[in-house]
Amino acid sequence: MSEHDRRTLLKGAGLGIGAGMLSSLSAPAQASPTAGEIWSSEYWAKKGDVKLWLWRKRVGAPSAGPAKPVVFLVHGSSNSSRSSYDLTVPGKDDYSLMNVLARYGYDVWTMDHDGYGHSGSSGNNSDIASSVEDLKAAMPVVMNETGQDKPHFFGTSSGGIRAAAYAQAEPEHVGRLALAAFTYKGNGAAEIERRRKKIAQLRASPRRKRDAKMIRSIFTRDGHPEFYDPAMVEALIADEMKFGDEVPSGTYLDMAANMPIVDPTKIKSPVLMTRGEFDGNSTNTDLLDFFGQLPNGDRQFVILPQTAHSAGYSKNRHLLFYALHNFFAEPPASA
Repeated sequence: MSEHDRRTLLKGAGLGIGAGMLSSLSAPAQASPTAGEIWSSEYWAKKGDVKLWLWRKRVGAPSAGPAKPVVFLVHGSSNSSRSSYDLTVPGKDDYSLMNVLARYGYDVWTMDHDGYGHSGSSGNNSDIASSVEDLKAAMPVVMNETGQDKPHFFGTSSGGIRAAAYAQAEPEHVGRLALAAFTYKGNGAAEIERRRKKIAQLRASPRRKRDAKMIRSIFTRDGHPEFYDPAMVEALIADEMKFGDEVPSGTYLDMAANMPIVDPTKIKSPVLMTRGEFDGNSTNTDLLDFFGQLPNGDRQFVILPQTAHSAGYSKNRHLLFYALHNFFAEPPASA
């Protein structure tokens, strides 16, 4: 691969923050973090008989006046929403992406997918197709509470596949789409190859073991445990073990046996793709193949140095936060 492919690729600008259901544009995000109390609230959506838990954070309670731009965060295979995006690590700062984005002026939402965290379980394996239905069920709640029907989306790992699959299914409800640690086909990726050896096991049960040992392995499997603070890992384990030592197996099975799931030519939104330099879930070749097929000229490909698969948990998480804020707050291009 050429040096041009390896460095950060920045392509164009786009439509900016969508007006959504409002008659005027939402208030722009802040150029720098703002002070103020972060307000939070939980909500519930229903997918058939399954109750799905949603979590929301922003600076200040909702009030009359210009609406804040909305960002919806989609979690991955092994951890639920708050430990993914709102983790508290004693004595450490800003592991909560929800707090970071809230202070930049966003109205930030996330949810636990079917079978994860606080949400109920349908008994299925919570694969990507099921997750798209989860997001379809959540969007009416978000739209009703915010008055906006085109949130920006961010997903990491299989959360990126979930978010992109939703963007493919309901493009009219997606503003800007950010994907971290994404996998397209997975060919040549060390972690995907390991999962392919377990396809029969993953097919045998809708649940898989996700105990403390497995969570620790997330931060060692790419060969760079030094990128993560052990205190963060233990805080994450404490957060997740209260939900038990199993999670749905569907996304692991999809990533092992059913890729590609997302057709890049059907993603209409502006797209940011970020990849940790040492991420074992993908290769530059795999992701640049996806990136090159995206039809929207407003697209960016960013490689995060000294970072492995789990950028949001890493010591260099601020590089991801910087890329996300700049992408979501990008001004409109001239006509």
